[in-house]
Amino acid sequence: MNAFIYEARPSRVIFGAGSLCHLEREVLALGARRAIVLCTPGQHALAQSALERLGSRAAGLYDRATMHVPLEVARDAREFARARHADCAVAMGGGSVIGLGKAIALDSGLPILAIPTTYAGSEMTPIYGLTERGYKRTGTDARVLPKTVIYDPELTVSLPVDLSVTSGINAIAHAAEGLYAHNANPVMSLMAEEGIRALAQALPRVRANAADVAARGDALYGAWLCGFVLGSVGMALHHKLCHTLGGSFNLPHAPTHTAVLPHVLAYNAAHAPEAMRRMARALGASDAASGIHALARDNGALTSLKALGMQHADLDRAADIAVENPYWNPRPVERGALRALLQDAFDGTPPRSTMS
Repeated sequence: MNAFIYEARPSRVIFGAGSLCHLEREVLALGARRAIVLCTPGQHALAQSALERLGSRAAGLYDRATMHVPLEVARDAREFARARHADCAVAMGGGSVIGLGKAIALDSGLPILAIPTTYAGSEMTPIYGLTERGYKRTGTDARVLPKTVIYDPELTVSLPVDLSVTSGINAIAHAAEGLYAHNANPVMSLMAEEGIRALAQALPRVRANAADVAARGDALYGAWLCGFVLGSVGMALHHKLCHTLGGSFNLPHAPTHTAVLPHVLAYNAAHAPEAMRRMARALGASDAASGIHALARDNGALTSLKALGMQHADLDRAADIAVENPYWNPRPVERGALRALLQDAFDGTPPRSTMS
């Protein structure tokens, strides 16, 4: 066995249908007395119900979270928290909201309690992202890792099926890159494979019956594992590309992951054969890249960047940005091959069996 380092990330997880009822208890367990609730405009009603659960602990509701955490929104939310003398932020929603909570914590050290309503997995990572003037800057800081996470499958039942599928494949991307990360370890690889398996089996059931709480719970379980992997080992080319496409071209986060992932796996396949074997096994497929593509296609997800609003004229610029400061990757990042990868993702073609 290869040498490795494993470092556990501290967090408290409350998992189960109906577990939102423990919100006030968990805020108090953090030693907090004045909690603000964060959400997107579309989640206002759900976040308002959480605020009401807090009773006298409630310090206000901030409902202006948006994709990719624009710097100006982060600054506005930080000021909102300061003005209300908040000592805790409850981030209720998907990756955009939890990302906003992290931006507040990065500046203030305010503890974050996350309540995910998608499968993004951000709640399990110390990774943050901020977008300014068309560039998304990411980093890692222990202060932004949520202290407590409440996973309540009932809160994901209203997530539209199309978003459920792409959010789930976004989570799978975290585990996929965890399997071939430069600092991968046996514990994370076990969690990655189990997370991929759980999501690959749950997403078709969610599509068949969006109100199936058991299927939603299995998907949320998989997302938890995949998010934990992302927070514990490094990212590679796939995440670099998706950060570029989202931050610089404002493409939707989870659908972009869904369109890009099969092609990155094909790009890396020959350089990470054991990781690909484990992914394929978890997917129940003969090949990792085609297995992911089939999971997306067969469950109604868009599989092309063109369908997501990407302009063909921007592909060259995207390739240039992605190679400026590349993440570590098992295969060297070559501009020509990367441009070909982006073309395939733009067209939505099946992933190549070999990319060179």
